[in-house]
Amino acid sequence: MVSADVREMSDVERADALRKMKIVATGLFVLALFVFVVAEANEERATWIGYVRAFSEAAMIGALADWFAVTALFRHPLGIPIPHTAIVRHRKDEIGRGLGEFVEDNFLSRDVLDERLAEARLAERIGTWLAEPANARRLADALADAVAGVVEVLDDTELQDGIERAVERRVQRIEAAPLAAKVLDASITSGHHQRLLDAVLVGLDGFLDDNRQTFRSRLEEESPWWVPESIDDRIFEKIYDAVSRFITDVGADPDHEVRKSIDRRLAIFVVRLAEDPELARKAEQLKAELLEHPEVRAWIGSLWAEMREGITRLAAEPHGELRQRISASLERIGARLVTDADLQHRVDGWLERGIHYIVEHYRNEVTNFIATTIERWDPETTSRRMELQVGRDLQFIRINGTIVGGLAGLVIHTITELTG
Repeated sequence: MVSADVREMSDVERADALRKMKIVATGLFVLALFVFVVAEANEERATWIGYVRAFSEAAMIGALADWFAVTALFRHPLGIPIPHTAIVRHRKDEIGRGLGEFVEDNFLSRDVLDERLAEARLAERIGTWLAEPANARRLADALADAVAGVVEVLDDTELQDGIERAVERRVQRIEAAPLAAKVLDASITSGHHQRLLDAVLVGLDGFLDDNRQTFRSRLEEESPWWVPESIDDRIFEKIYDAVSRFITDVGADPDHEVRKSIDRRLAIFVVRLAEDPELARKAEQLKAELLEHPEVRAWIGSLWAEMREGITRLAAEPHGELRQRISASLERIGARLVTDADLQHRVDGWLERGIHYIVEHYRNEVTNFIATTIERWDPETTSRRMELQVGRDLQFIRINGTIVGGLAGLVIHTITELTG
């Protein structure tokens, strides 16, 4: 098994570690060879030297055998094209396909996923992470940047046309007369029409006061020449005062007959709007004319441009309202996920179903991805990469082979001596 320290190494560091381990493994072989030569030359001097010779001899054989086995995985030993050597080079495509199938069968099976997902408690972990303001802020920044990026790459013309058609369809589906009847009825019920009448009366009173001299001049123009001006003044004052008092009376009296008359007429009109086919037809005609008006068309057409500008501006502000709102929402979601067991269960279920769907429909893509990626590597690169990953640990096979081989030779020699 490759250690964590090795996994964290760069390729240069792995190559250096592999070279050092090869030196150690080869050094043991050289040491065994040296001991064997010395023991062979002096074996007659003492019985125990025979045991040393047997150990070193078997150690050399073990070292050579394991060197051949390890080397044969990645290249031809001594450059000799011996059959069934340089296995990685010659069978890299099969290895890639087998690795992909191994991952698919053993890591992407439903049983394994269910077990891992149950242990993971993803919803709770996500909630704990989101509940931290710094994490929520980072995710909010990422989402805001993503929104701005999406807006930038969208086709403005198509979106503008789509929004325009959507608005038109929505407006066309709404029946104008019944809607107007509901709005007017709600206005009457809440008394808004009376406040509107009050505003009209105030405006009318001001209009009369501002144009008093104009009305007096018009009366003078219309009055016969033989009527004295003093008579005109008296007539004008009486008419003006009467109209002014009438406006004041209507404005001051909430139960004035004029107000009641307006209420009755409006109520009748509301019923007509809701039931009269002729009024409904005229309202639809007015709605169609309104939609075709150039100013309305221009306003509808500008909706996307205004939305786009607003979204881009809000998303670009580092400490703007959009990012703050997203961050606050994410924090609230995180806090709920931590404390709400029912929500955790539902979110875990959503995640589980989503992961199952992806795995079931795209698990073969993982196999193909691994296989095609390795197929694109040239044999030398593939062999080199694999050797860098596991070659250092494989050198321990050579070291162990040297030691175990020597011990095996020693045991065999000992048994031979004892039974000889």
